[in-house]
Amino acid sequence: MTIVRMKRAISRGGLLRAALLATTMGFAGAGALAAAPEAPMGGMPMGGMSHGTGGACKDARLGCASTVTPTLAPDGSLWLAFDVDNKVYVTHSTDRGRRFSAPVAITPEKVHLDNGPDARSAIAVDAQGRVFVSYAIFKDNNYNAEVFFSRSTDQGKSFSAPRPLVDNTASQRFAALAVSPNGDLFATWLDKRGVVAAAKKGKTYPGAALAYAWSKDGGAHFTPSRIALDNTCECCRIGVGFNGPDQPVVVFRNVFGGTVRDHALLSFKDANTPGPMHRVAVDNWRLNGCPHQGPSLAISSAGAYHVVWSTQGDARKGLFYARSTDKGAHFSAPMTLGNPDHERSRPYVGAVPGTVWIVWKEFDGENSVVNGRVSHDDGARWSPVRTVARTEDASDHPMLANDGHKIYLSWMTKMEGYRFIPLEDKP
Repeated sequence: MTIVRMKRAISRGGLLRAALLATTMGFAGAGALAAAPEAPMGGMPMGGMSHGTGGACKDARLGCASTVTPTLAPDGSLWLAFDVDNKVYVTHSTDRGRRFSAPVAITPEKVHLDNGPDARSAIAVDAQGRVFVSYAIFKDNNYNAEVFFSRSTDQGKSFSAPRPLVDNTASQRFAALAVSPNGDLFATWLDKRGVVAAAKKGKTYPGAALAYAWSKDGGAHFTPSRIALDNTCECCRIGVGFNGPDQPVVVFRNVFGGTVRDHALLSFKDANTPGPMHRVAVDNWRLNGCPHQGPSLAISSAGAYHVVWSTQGDARKGLFYARSTDKGAHFSAPMTLGNPDHERSRPYVGAVPGTVWIVWKEFDGENSVVNGRVSHDDGARWSPVRTVARTEDASDHPMLANDGHKIYLSWMTKMEGYRFIPLEDKP
């Protein structure tokens, strides 16, 4: 199948049809998204989506990647975790993406990677140059997965044998890694141990749980995992930022009242004390299923929380942005992102001193484009929409990375390959 078929499906008014086509074609050519029924222990019927190359290229190189996750290290180097043909690799660049090192394999052999619409490898680098990678492997056909962790202590030349990150046998998915301002490594994921415990008692447990663990020794060991919050949605990516040393802030899709899947934020008071949950917006999306499209979070140098998300709720539908200036207790009225007549998906937000950028993916019937808006007053006012990049073929989700001074778009496309684009402050 080709992207032409996708376009024809959409031109006939069949967005859901196009979403199903994207699944069977093996890439997100239009960023199509269809809610999926909830699985008993996993929650995501896999469609084999590979957002970079459609699965045709299996060489161990960045050009064949299906998903690419970026991070900028404290020394300014660009690090990427990517997967090709069910293997995870890491590469890095010291010149902002013009040249890359030879990829290093994290997985010693092919595995059943959890690399669906909202799942991908995570990567982080600390000030000592240690590189941390996590990824998930499906354990069965019910979408139960296990998160594995590997690290490099020699600037990415080699990596430790992958080991399970979590100290329980239930399903774990959608892990995120982040280095605290004091250098400690924070890991958080969606955990199904509560479902297992409830089932043994003949009870039900909606969704999953938000779990976390810390490493205080550069990834050599992790603390026992703990549950920060029960009954979150089980199938969306997690956004992480820091309010201070050992004070992570996590944004995620929650389950309210058993069936409403709206977004929430949790700020930690200290390393092991999750603060109260705050709802980002009352979208009222009633769904007993999996949206597969999680939020993004950025915390500015002034302490404002910036959140972007997707919803199909009764109150509003589409992509939205809101900010909080009181550590998540209250959020501004949601601001719509993108053209409502176009298919919009995968919003992402990034912040550096003086600048906040939002980007998202938009399909206009012919091209997939990354559009964006920029603010220079911490989210009070925003520029008109700008087109940052476009492609005529398949593409991964747009992501942002920053070095503390400048924000960059990271985007893998089938036609153009990997792109790392500095986002300019002015048109």
